[in-house]
Amino acid sequence: MGNALMSVVAFFPSKSCQKLVLGGDVEEMPPDKMLDLSGRHLRRFPVQACAFTQLLKLYLSNNNLSSLPAELQLLGRLQILALDFNRFRELPAAVCRLRQLSILYLGNNSLCDLPAGLGALADLKTLWIECNRFERVPQVVAELRQLRVLHAGCNQLGELPRELRRLRQLQSIWLPGNQLGDFPPVLLEMESLEVIDVDRNKIRCFPSLAHMKNLKLVMYDHNPCKNAPRVAQEVRRVGRWADYRPEDHLKSPGEVAPEQVGESRDVEAAEKAGQNQEFA
Repeated sequence: MGNALMSVVAFFPSKSCQKLVLGGDVEEMPPDKMLDLSGRHLRRFPVQACAFTQLLKLYLSNNNLSSLPAELQLLGRLQILALDFNRFRELPAAVCRLRQLSILYLGNNSLCDLPAGLGALADLKTLWIECNRFERVPQVVAELRQLRVLHAGCNQLGELPRELRRLRQLQSIWLPGNQLGDFPPVLLEMESLEVIDVDRNKIRCFPSLAHMKNLKLVMYDHNPCKNAPRVAQEVRRVGRWADYRPEDHLKSPGEVAPEQVGESRDVEAAEKAGQNQEFA
């Protein structure tokens, strides 16, 4: 361990220093092992905070941070780290050494990629990268095998890599406000998915999702689609024709609402056109 790190380990912030740098009156580890420095207009991370080596949660949201010191790795027990609403153009290397992280918030920065070292976070379950500058999902995301929730909305994603199928624990994927022209085929292979959000994209035709046994919710509104995705009976859809089910045409006229009759014919025609196009 370098001299700088040794000096931090040996140093416990004084009461007066904490008032000045951390903005609080804390002499010992907070009882909940949480330190919230959000909205302090920080341009530099107060390295003195690294003396709290037992911290479990660190919130640095809504500051002016663009880098973090190597000493951050001393917080080896961190489970939650919030770096959203800052000025990061790249992820600081020290974050990749926080091996017990379970939740990482990186939204609303200026990130274009993520380092390969992020794959070392074997326990990461939730990753927020929305509102950045990603044109593709970083390759390292597919290495996060315990990932259950991925928020990647409001970027410039035009497709998803097939490697994401390695994420066998993924339950929710949020992709609103991107540039998806087609429904990502890889999602059809991810049977663990419970929530899919592709709202506000450019998808014109949806494939059937009826085979996805764990699916509970699909959000697909604000797409130029000509059909609604077919889903199992218990799955909720949010978007155009969400109330229409293919089996409705099998019911007697009295069981189908009058306004659904014309709409269902339009949907059936669109779905057939989409199927014919797929097999063309």
